[in-house]
Amino acid sequence: MSNTTTMSNDSKTLALAEQLIALSSVTPQDKGCQALLIELLAPLGFACETMQSGDVTNLWARKGTTRPLLVFAGHTDVVPTGPREQWQSDPFLPSHRDGKLYGRGAADMKTSIAAMVVAVEEFTLARPDHAGSIAFLITSDEEGPATDGTVVVCEKLKARGEQLDYCIVGEPTSSSTLGDMIKNGRRGTMSGKLTVKGIQGHIAYPQLAKNPIHLAAPALAELAAEKWDKANEYYLPTSWQMSNIHGGTGASNVIPGEVVIDFNFRFSTASSVEGLQQRVHAILDKHGLEYTLAWTVGGRPFLTPRGTLSDAIAAAIKVETGINTELSTTGGTSDGRFIAQICPQVIEFGPPNASIHKIDEHVEVQFIDPLKNIYRRTLENLLPPAST
Repeated sequence: MSNTTTMSNDSKTLALAEQLIALSSVTPQDKGCQALLIELLAPLGFACETMQSGDVTNLWARKGTTRPLLVFAGHTDVVPTGPREQWQSDPFLPSHRDGKLYGRGAADMKTSIAAMVVAVEEFTLARPDHAGSIAFLITSDEEGPATDGTVVVCEKLKARGEQLDYCIVGEPTSSSTLGDMIKNGRRGTMSGKLTVKGIQGHIAYPQLAKNPIHLAAPALAELAAEKWDKANEYYLPTSWQMSNIHGGTGASNVIPGEVVIDFNFRFSTASSVEGLQQRVHAILDKHGLEYTLAWTVGGRPFLTPRGTLSDAIAAAIKVETGINTELSTTGGTSDGRFIAQICPQVIEFGPPNASIHKIDEHVEVQFIDPLKNIYRRTLENLLPPAST
């Protein structure tokens, strides 16, 4: 099989995906990806606005002024390659083997961005009189801290009163095959760093010390056994998990003066940040611990119940692939959590995710044009010809 790029391929979506993969846009760098998108969108009538925030490049491109407004959202940044010598081909040289397109960002999520752009081009050329408006919200800060990216754009859009109606985020949501799963929400993530105080001492004289590990253990067991909320149609029960625990000086004959526990909540819309924090403190206080607890909220949960947008995407998937898609809220966080604060319906949909963030990341070429077609069919379902 050839290990070289196939820019001459008849598929415009494949060609654009290859162009984007060839740009080594590791977070927070964009490396010209958004400039390339502007070159393609501006001739279609999009007003393109670059919003720089620190080292992060963001793009807001909109065509039309009427509602409903359908937004395609995504990120041009990719995670680091890892050991490049372990890749079968250069991660930033789009390559083909066994019917797959290889390269960092192939699945997460440059193929989705390419498919969105070409879908919009086909749709607007075929239906120039469509109702509503179309926009793109693209960032180079999704894989990193996510503090200068989509959240900044959303704040600016909210401040100037722009109203979003639908948003499709191109995250790789499919599982085994294209279209078998879309995400209609994501769990929130909240971490805590708990430090339980004790008194350091010689292990042979425990009466002169105070072992924080022993003191913390009953409370940790209760936290681990707690039922934080119940599962529902869209979410698994909220999960509390310890990720690290550290105490001691390294010596086997010293009772430590403190123990530090890192933990994380993955929580649904059935729970709140404030409610979970209060319940954790109540359990720790009940056990009489001397402690400090620092909280970090990585993202709040969001949910789009079955409705206009999910139905439009599901119908497009059914026509294009014959698959009845599944709604899911599993997986990690995404920029959908920010967009959901200003947009009532947010759905994530993209190619299979089995290879994302891995060595030899790839997408099956057979899925690329159908992905574009699903985006186009969704546009057709949501933005019919304007009434005369």
